[in-house]
Amino acid sequence: MKLVRFGSVGAEKPGLIDGDGHIRDLSAVVPDITGAHIGPESLARLAALDPTTLPLVESPVRFGPAVAGTRHFIAVGLNYSDHAAESNLPVPAEPILFTKAVSCIQGPNDIVRKPRESIKMDWEVELGIVIGKRLRYVDKADALDHVAGYIVCDDLSERHFQNERSGTWDKGKGCETFGPVGPWLVTKDEVGDVQSLDMWLSVNGERMQTGNTRTMIFDCATLVSYISQFMVLEPGDIITTGTPPGVGMGMNPPRFLNVGDVIELGIEKLGSQRHSVVAWDAPLQDDQPNMC
Repeated sequence: MKLVRFGSVGAEKPGLIDGDGHIRDLSAVVPDITGAHIGPESLARLAALDPTTLPLVESPVRFGPAVAGTRHFIAVGLNYSDHAAESNLPVPAEPILFTKAVSCIQGPNDIVRKPRESIKMDWEVELGIVIGKRLRYVDKADALDHVAGYIVCDDLSERHFQNERSGTWDKGKGCETFGPVGPWLVTKDEVGDVQSLDMWLSVNGERMQTGNTRTMIFDCATLVSYISQFMVLEPGDIITTGTPPGVGMGMNPPRFLNVGDVIELGIEKLGSQRHSVVAWDAPLQDDQPNMC
């Protein structure tokens, strides 16, 4: 299944994508797509529905974040061997973890704000794991049993804040609008082999990133198991799993985002995103989401 949340900011409704690519309204079935509604039993009930019996949603419509109520937004750094190479950094012996503020989560096509004093705003296409069952101290062999599905993430970053302002990476990772997720949550059965998905990202129509999840250093099962050794993960939590090469920081000379730039990105089977960069203090009327 492909589960979506659609509608205006703060008033999104639950839906699913039918076999013809149309949105069907799930409001009469579930109140929202949250951690409480993406466990194995809940997903089985949704999968048993006949989409043609659900109301058809007229396009265009805004896609909201693919899952609501996320409590933890955990990110993994330097998790692609080819990205570590372009960064001139050694392959980590263990996963590098940091957090993105849950307040940065937004829809996949909403505008993104360039932070005040930002000079090195960067892009990163990433595969996101959405947790479906509460877990702690889970073995790798059982880790994916706790996963509801996968999403596209743009792990937007401000490298000056991240690397040159002292302290942790978190400073450059959780800025307002720095967590577009979606357009939909794709369940595991529809994704198949999550370690063999093509990924891409373009800026202003120029391809920047081309990669595949097969070059992950630590695969999804390893990451879920590893993170569960340090914290309890709840349904609806998101793990964004690292990026392939082609980020602005790794170019010679480096290239970074500016107001007016348009970012487009996607992952095989998981959909695509498109967002424009605006100034941090752009008038409120400009802060309107793009439509799908």
